[in-house]
Amino acid sequence: MVAQEVRDGFTALYGAGPDGVWAAPGRVNLIGEHTDYNDGFVMPFALPHVTVAALARRTDGVLRLHSADVPGGPVELRVDGLAPGSDKAWTAYPAGVVWALREAGHTVTGADVHLSSTVPSGAGLSSSAALEVVIASALNDLFSLGLKGRQLARLCQRAENVYVGAPTGIMDQTASACCKAGHALFLDTRDLSQRQIPFDLAAEGLRLLVVDTRVKHAHSDGEYGKRRAGCEKGAALLGVDALRDVPYAGLDSALARLGDEEEIRRLVRHVVTENERVERVVSLLESGSPRAIGPVLTEGHVSLRDDFRISCPELDLAVDTANASGALGARMTGGGFGGSAIVLTEHPTAPTITKALENAFTSAGFTSPRIFEAVPSAGAGRLS
Repeated sequence: MVAQEVRDGFTALYGAGPDGVWAAPGRVNLIGEHTDYNDGFVMPFALPHVTVAALARRTDGVLRLHSADVPGGPVELRVDGLAPGSDKAWTAYPAGVVWALREAGHTVTGADVHLSSTVPSGAGLSSSAALEVVIASALNDLFSLGLKGRQLARLCQRAENVYVGAPTGIMDQTASACCKAGHALFLDTRDLSQRQIPFDLAAEGLRLLVVDTRVKHAHSDGEYGKRRAGCEKGAALLGVDALRDVPYAGLDSALARLGDEEEIRRLVRHVVTENERVERVVSLLESGSPRAIGPVLTEGHVSLRDDFRISCPELDLAVDTANASGALGARMTGGGFGGSAIVLTEHPTAPTITKALENAFTSAGFTSPRIFEAVPSAGAGRLS
């Protein structure tokens, strides 16, 4: 239905049908937060919420961009005039992908674009990565570039880092491009090696709820960049290429070497212990013990709250309320400073937890959260 709506919208907008329609999903990160730009481990899975785009190839160097979710008509750009930092609107994300492809030597001569998204914006579910990946996937097909999912992910990351100016890691784009339905993606962000880990919650009588706190965050804001810079400083002080290289067994020794650099110590402790949590979750899922990952999720939230210090009252309330109401475990997910939490629960307990969360937010005077089930879904692809 969404594909047909976007196709029809394209035709109404541009006066002719598109060459095709593509989709790319948002993602939930099960475990492994702020490890990706430290060359560490992450474990996302794709959501059924997608950005859908209809495109037609152009050969005149014109790029026309339109979103059904943003007021106004198409924005027209010249592909040979695209430059980092030149655009602060939503169009920077698709334009950045075109720029990144052309910078990498790929021939992209323009396109007409119309899109719509069901990925909640600002919820920490990678709406920006879904937008980038759907454009990259479409252009890859339209211009016969022959790029694989992981290559598209790298180019989309470059678009966000350099063109948009947000210092994000590789996880979000890789999840959107490469995830498989019914699985979580165990990704080594250093070499981009991947392993699809079966994650069939329904078969186990489990549910994973996403609690969108409706508190908006922006990755290009300063706090995210400060954390990344702090991690890079920690790696430099410890004499390693990235915090990935600090072994979990050697954490105490590493922290002692940092002396009175208390802020750096906290960042290092989170990243090293978070990498270990990812490996623990992989082991538990592969051994058929999905319920046992619940406490690991909660451990991750405590680390993000106390060491990385990127939680907020709404996220803490969501996690605490869920755990007090019978959840197996819960944590914030995404970049932090707002966004969403995830809650692992037995299937029969989910309605009770949902009601408790709604009541807790009302009592605290917070905006009512948006709560929905996260179902591991497929990565990007062509719809028609």
